Amino acid sequence: MSIRFRLSGFIRNSVLFFFFLFAIAGCGVKQEKQTEGVAVQESVTLLNVSYDPTRELFKEFNAAFSEYWKKESGQVVEIQQSHGGSGSQSRAVIGGLDADVVSLALAYDVDAISEHSGLIVEDWQHRLANNSAPYASTLAFLVRKGNPKNIRDWFDLSRDDVQVITPNPKTSGVARWNYLAMWGVVLRKELGPDFVSRMKDPSQIGEVEMAQVKAKAFVASVYRNVPVLDQGARGATNTFIQRKIGDVLINWENEILLGGKELDEAGLEIVIPPVSMLAEPVVAVVDKNVDRKGTRKVAEAYLLFLYSEIGQDIVGKHYYRPSVSEKARAKYKDQFPEVELFSIDDVFGGWKKASAIHFVDGGTFDQIYAPKK
Repeated sequence: MSIRFRLSGFIRNSVLFFFFLFAIAGCGVKQEKQTEGVAVQESVTLLNVSYDPTRELFKEFNAAFSEYWKKESGQVVEIQQSHGGSGSQSRAVIGGLDADVVSLALAYDVDAISEHSGLIVEDWQHRLANNSAPYASTLAFLVRKGNPKNIRDWFDLSRDDVQVITPNPKTSGVARWNYLAMWGVVLRKELGPDFVSRMKDPSQIGEVEMAQVKAKAFVASVYRNVPVLDQGARGATNTFIQRKIGDVLINWENEILLGGKELDEAGLEIVIPPVSMLAEPVVAVVDKNVDRKGTRKVAEAYLLFLYSEIGQDIVGKHYYRPSVSEKARAKYKDQFPEVELFSIDDVFGGWKKASAIHFVDGGTFDQIYAPKK
């Protein structure tokens, strides 16, 4: 995991009133002034711990929020970023990475922070609109120019002549989405377009169990075609593009579309599978950290700004699907292909259930994947 961030050292002196206040430097408080007897922090620093493909999104969003917050509060805010595989980032926060907010690839990784460290309240996902998912994406394929292997959908990935590049589901959020999308498309193929309702029908238990067996076999066949598992989405992209390994890369739709203008020059092209999974990255304030550092107000405003018209426009500009703004959806709709999407809640019963079956030690991923020797 490559973590790019800068944290100040801690200042542990006593609090001095009337003139200025020393506090933990990690909270970003650099100076205070008195305004009619009320201390106002002149500057504040936030750390946003995020997953790989959001670098460009947050570079622009952070600048926009800083401008907004200066006008709104008079404070100068600096936002520092940390990026890596979503699961790795979650573990880093649990291990002490002093995040004010997290913006991770899947709700399970935020739940893990809440469960294993208590840094985030248990009902965090209900605090913001759309279950704390201000933007969405899906999955797409990147293939060599001319698509020499004629890869059109998920089922082509199990062919013996195809090498697939996808990150490690143990460390990467998009890798888990990729894995579950493969599993889900087999269920849809075996059970039909109404597969979601059939899976909930007690009379269909036998058919559903047979479909699950076929899904497991298919996913296993795809992973036999994976020559290397990188930790995160950006690493997998480098393996495919820079190292020129593999015939097809599975990655975030937004990550692939973001580089669309350069794909032809790089000898690559996009393939969008007709059926895929709705991926909803999530955001959360890290409660105990912001309360300790005194940054809750600005941290909450930062996440709310993702839901503003400005925030949603930046989301669409960087090829994420805006979750709440109709204006942004209309503006950017032509850049998103029409895809039949299914959700993790409908097909897998949510992240906790899916993870307990597929991604825990000894789960189905461990059962089907044998590392290359």
